[in-house]
Amino acid sequence: MEVGYFTMPLHPPGSNLTKTLEDDLEQIVMLDKLGYKEAWIGEHFTAKWENIPAPDIFIAHALALTDRIILGTGVTCMPNHNPFMIAHRIAQLDHMAKGRFQWGVGSGGFPGDFEVFGFDPSSGEQRQMTSEALDLVLRIWDDPKPGIYESKYWKFTIPEPEDDIGLGFHVKPYQLPHPPIAVAGVSEKSETLVLAGQRGWIPMSINIVPKRVIKTHWDMIEQSADSVGRTADRSIWRVAREVYISDTSATARKEALDGVMTRDFRDYFLRSLPRAKLLDLMKQDKSMADSDVTPEYLVDNIMIVGSQEEVTEKLSDLYQEVGGFGTLLAMGHEWSPKEQWINSMSILAKEVVPKLSGLS
Repeated sequence: MEVGYFTMPLHPPGSNLTKTLEDDLEQIVMLDKLGYKEAWIGEHFTAKWENIPAPDIFIAHALALTDRIILGTGVTCMPNHNPFMIAHRIAQLDHMAKGRFQWGVGSGGFPGDFEVFGFDPSSGEQRQMTSEALDLVLRIWDDPKPGIYESKYWKFTIPEPEDDIGLGFHVKPYQLPHPPIAVAGVSEKSETLVLAGQRGWIPMSINIVPKRVIKTHWDMIEQSADSVGRTADRSIWRVAREVYISDTSATARKEALDGVMTRDFRDYFLRSLPRAKLLDLMKQDKSMADSDVTPEYLVDNIMIVGSQEEVTEKLSDLYQEVGGFGTLLAMGHEWSPKEQWINSMSILAKEVVPKLSGLS
């Protein structure tokens, strides 16, 4: 098992954007020093809590401040971007990263973002738009022939080159044929993860769901890989979790309940998910009453909270129960109090994960 980081990020509405961007960059720099393998940064337009709309720009800055950590979009919401434009932005970023970049892609999930761009999520058209956009991006990265590129949702033209004066399509990624591509899934039997299985891309299971849902994620990955003659590889599977470590289990639980993780779930997720009819995703048992999905329930059943020894045991249990995965992604929150969070992140990377490296 290796360790990485996934940050949406999460900051309460009204936070100063300049300050939160500085704080988020400071986290990435510290993670690099602590030896974290990778970090993924989210993209959202209409969520005040998740206040980075341009993760590629954030990543470009973070690359200049770090040495080893691999950075990725978590994720580029493909229906929101013209394929020709995003192909250029991602290819340029890949050159700036010189191999320290992974491209997370998805179809989006925020009702406000869907409304901005005029999509009806109930129709599922965002998934088709994503698939078509990815096909077009990969096509022009592979063989950018002049001509019209058209699908149901997208259309652009690559002009005939004028080589004598240096005009024409010219930007391909640094990593050939393209940077590693990842897709994230949340819902039970996530259809998004079908892409990962069929194309051999990195699958990511996001943080808010219990183990029973994560198991269905691998089922979808494996079944979709089998359908095209591929063998699914658990070593590239990422599983995201809230993780918090302190001196004792009791102290860790108290600090988690009194701290930013619980604040973010209490004030954001536990208010927004019911409106989207998604609260069931958090339930270990679907028959649970909504009122039983409390911060205490989440700390004790969904999050990985405890002493070093307890967290090691909980992560081992998670690994065994879902059948194994390659990288744990610790979820990002504001590091407050900073010293406690740096201590927790350090213990996870330097003490806990090395003890789990031999799991099979």
